Amino acid sequence: MRGTVPVAAQYPATMLQRPEAPVDTNPDFEPLTLDDIRAAHHLIEPYVIRTPAVIWPGEGIDELLAPGTTVSAKLELLQRTGSFKARGALVNILSLTDAERARGITAVSAGNHAIAAAWAAQRTGTSAKVCMIDTANQRRRDLTARYGAEVVMAGSAAEAFAMADRLVADEGRVMIHPFEGRRTALGTATCGLEFMEQVPDLDAIIVPVGGGGLIAGISAAVKLVNPRCLVFGVEPEGADSMTRSFRTGSPQSIEKVATIADSLGAPFALPYGYESTRRNTDGIVTVTDADLRAAMRLTFLDAKLAVEPAGASALAALVGPLRTELAGRHVGLVVCGSNIDAATYTRLLLPE
Repeated sequence: MRGTVPVAAQYPATMLQRPEAPVDTNPDFEPLTLDDIRAAHHLIEPYVIRTPAVIWPGEGIDELLAPGTTVSAKLELLQRTGSFKARGALVNILSLTDAERARGITAVSAGNHAIAAAWAAQRTGTSAKVCMIDTANQRRRDLTARYGAEVVMAGSAAEAFAMADRLVADEGRVMIHPFEGRRTALGTATCGLEFMEQVPDLDAIIVPVGGGGLIAGISAAVKLVNPRCLVFGVEPEGADSMTRSFRTGSPQSIEKVATIADSLGAPFALPYGYESTRRNTDGIVTVTDADLRAAMRLTFLDAKLAVEPAGASALAALVGPLRTELAGRHVGLVVCGSNIDAATYTRLLLPE
């Protein structure tokens, strides 16, 4: 979508990175089962919203899609706390023992996971001390504090993780990881299960990728329900750790995160998320910040939804690098969240 309208020739087929044969980085990997996912859904059902799945409501997208392509969207931005993160945070906290819950939890995040962890802790009667990164916008900091968490600020992701490690060691708090682990994947898998139940005739689903927690769960659920349904991930060019992991066959880190999609700005992939994604995903593509901005505008004009860049990434992939790959199919887009302040949204929405 390089600016306004995408041209298929701008996105060669080589942009689609399929998973390579893996190095055995996680020999203890325990895949999700459909029974596990249904149990997780039952566990968190009293707390979360079954977010709507809708046929794409506007016509602006029509001129951008290949002929015959139809679109449904899972509106996870309407979830409690404004993103899918509430699901994984709840599964993690509700799985703790009484003694663990009494000691409280900690989390590391630039925003959405911090909000979700604070909210889940409040709803389940435990305390939260959340390590947030200085780049987190003020709205996200305020929401995290509003849900009762003590917020401590760090200058970088590495510093924030070190702070959280000290809280685990010194205060006995339980770390609720922002994207790694089987419980986190079980939480996000409940979103995939709902989508497949709501729109059972999907041919493909596109999922935003940050650290990999969302796609690890959704892809597993999708393939368990319908193995023929394709699953593709999308990353920003400036935060492409899963793309690199697919290329090399093992979890990879990146030297620097450089994208407006701060919710997708994880600097590395980790073993569980990578392995679940590798097993259940048909490929991954990257999009530019310009693509994300254009997709935000299209989402606003067509669907009347104000989404953060991450929430527009699946659309950016569909009308860009996956346009030809998914021509003529019924495609599901995961609109993963929207915790963005008005000033930042306005700045990103306006053409450069």
